[in-house]
This record gives sequence, structure tokens and C-alpha cells, in this order.
Amino acid sequence: METSRVFAEGLLEGQVALVTGGGTNLGKAAAAELARCGASVLIAGRREEVLQAAAEEIGERCSFVVGDVRDAEQAQAIVRAALDRHGRLDLLLNNAGGQYFVPAEGITDKGWNAVQRLNVDGTLTMCETAYELAMKPAKRGTIVNVTVSPHQGFPAMAHTGAARAAVEALTNELAAAWSGDGVSVVAVAIGRFDTESLRKYPAALWRSAAATVPLQRLGDVAEYGWLIALLASPLGAAFSGSVVTLDGALDNWTGPWPPDGLARDGEVPTEERVAR
Repeated sequence: METSRVFAEGLLEGQVALVTGGGTNLGKAAAAELARCGASVLIAGRREEVLQAAAEEIGERCSFVVGDVRDAEQAQAIVRAALDRHGRLDLLLNNAGGQYFVPAEGITDKGWNAVQRLNVDGTLTMCETAYELAMKPAKRGTIVNVTVSPHQGFPAMAHTGAARAAVEALTNELAAAWSGDGVSVVAVAIGRFDTESLRKYPAALWRSAAATVPLQRLGDVAEYGWLIALLASPLGAAFSGSVVTLDGALDNWTGPWPPDGLARDGEVPTEERVAR
């Protein structure tokens, strides 16, 4: 995987990073950038064939482990795999998550619980496991929890909005509780990105999504990787307890979008917006 370079190749030399949901899309992009910066990267997920393909694509600095972050025993096995292979764990990126489109009045108990279990319970399980097994004993480490933007409301996504708000509150609490052990905890609220999964939908859909962003394009997955690499660097500790939003200014706009008078056709492909 090749993208433009932002950080020096040796920025994270000697560090070990664990990326959940690292086999596809944003997780894979982050894993690739961490590896480019010199880190040894372990990607985790539930589908072995997907993880293997991603690890081979990223290169020799990347390996994989199969496991479900929602299960405490499997979470322990994931973290222990990092320790067994590399002897340390410097960064945990809780990238795994999921949701589905449904109006608020249509959310079932089963659907609500499934979203909460993955996004909240899975994130907390991985945080606690990485802290207890790796970071607390080493007196160092960074945990990055992924949430979503916008924060003012997420039509057809009330279940994930609630779950990600819980993760942001959890991030703040853990950052305070674990600061004395040298562990930083940061949340990254992501907007609408140009992923492989999104491109499986009709072009009209992802072009429409790009038109709703004030920057007038979807996020590039490489930009996500750059932010994660920055948070994995020594500067990351300064962000502990905060929510870093990466969404093309979507979260900063509180009124209806687009505002009156904005000239845009909604048909310009996102790749043609990147250079602007």
C-alpha cells in the first residue's frame, strides 16, 4: 500500500501497535501508516482470510490474530499475542465497530444491544485488557478509541450515536484514571470517508455523501492513518482525555447543510476534490 508520506519512516521505530478491525477500510489504512512509520503492527478481527490478505498487503511489519473483541477471553488472547510476538504494546487502536441504518422508532432490542455490545462493551473490554496486561506494567501506552461525527444528531443512526457518546465519556474517564500509570486515552470522531465499502454502493450515494460535507469531499483513508500515527507519536499524550474530530468541518456546522447560496452540484467525485 502506497500513499503520500507525511511522517518520517522511523517516527514509530520500536513501537508495537494493535489495531482491531484492521483487515479492511480505515483500520487497514491506519495499520499501513503505522507500519510505514516503523511500528510493528498486529491487526485483529474475526475473519482470518481478510486479515491474512491485509497483512500480506501491508508487508513484513504486519501480522494478524483472529479474535472477537466482545469476548473477554478472546480479548486477552489478542493482547497476549502482541506481547508474545513483540514483548510490548505501545498503541491500542480500538477501530472495530459497526452499526446499520434504521430510524429511531424502528430500533429493536436485539439491534440496540448488538451495537452497544460491539461499540461500547468491546471497546471497554479491549481498553481494560490492554491496560492490565501490557500498559500498566510498562507504565506507558496510548489507547485511541474511534467514535463518530457529527455530534449534533445522526439520522437513522441513533443507536450508534448513543454508543459512541458513551465511548467518548469513557475515554475521558479512563484518561483521568490511568494518567498516573503513563497511559493516554484519546477518542477520534470520524466523519464520512471514501472507503472500499462505501464504493460498493451506487456512485450517486457516495457523491451525495460528499456533498453534505462542508469541505465538499469525503475523507481520504490516508488522512485517518496520518492522524493515528500522530497520536501514536510522543505528541499523542498531549491529547489524552480529548476528542479529536476528523470530518471535513461537518461537526462545526450546526445549521442545515448546505447553507443558502452555496453553489455546488453534488455530482463532483470526491477524488476530484482532494487537491482543492
